[in-house]
Amino acid sequence: MSSRTILPLTYLGNVQWFAHLLADDCVIDVDEYYLKQSYRNRTVIAAANGLQPLTVQVANANRPRMLMRDVRIDYSKRWQHQHWVSILSAYKSSPYFDFYGEEFAPFFERRYEFLIDWNVDLCRTAMRALGIGKELITSEKGISADEAATAFDHDLRGAFSPKPRLAMADERFTPQPYCQVFADRAPFAPNLSILDLLFCEGPSATTILRSCLR
Repeated sequence: MSSRTILPLTYLGNVQWFAHLLADDCVIDVDEYYLKQSYRNRTVIAAANGLQPLTVQVANANRPRMLMRDVRIDYSKRWQHQHWVSILSAYKSSPYFDFYGEEFAPFFERRYEFLIDWNVDLCRTAMRALGIGKELITSEKGISADEAATAFDHDLRGAFSPKPRLAMADERFTPQPYCQVFADRAPFAPNLSILDLLFCEGPSATTILRSCLR
């Protein structure tokens, strides 16, 4: 029987996030408060010169206690173009970019008003590319600490942070190595955006995701 798990909604979630999505019965909490400098609007890829964060610009990011549902995307800067150029530069020579890249390209031209809609549609696109046939379940209301403790096996909303010292421990997850684009010049970089695993491993990506959890 699969574990019942709460996940936060993230931008092109990392390997850890998708490993849980694949293995567990997950609910994605879209009613939590927005956290600045988090994976809610950030992902990390492996570029030629090292790890590169990609951050979605959001409006009123300093507003206190703003619900994820209410976070609007800010298009005053050309961050979409910059993200896609960075993804192309990092992965155009990867084994499976030609198979999957065109699925993601439209997102970097299309404009969404709300961050949750952007993240959910990107996630569903990644799920289709990975062959994950389950439905993406999002919360219909806020999930309290009491409900999380009684109705779920794992609450991982605090397990995803760009700053490892701030991330809650996830003892079930152990990253597994695979061949990355710049393996000839850099050591393996674990737990990057799902794009890294998908473009590098293609159909084998789900096998690697399964091997990351115990």
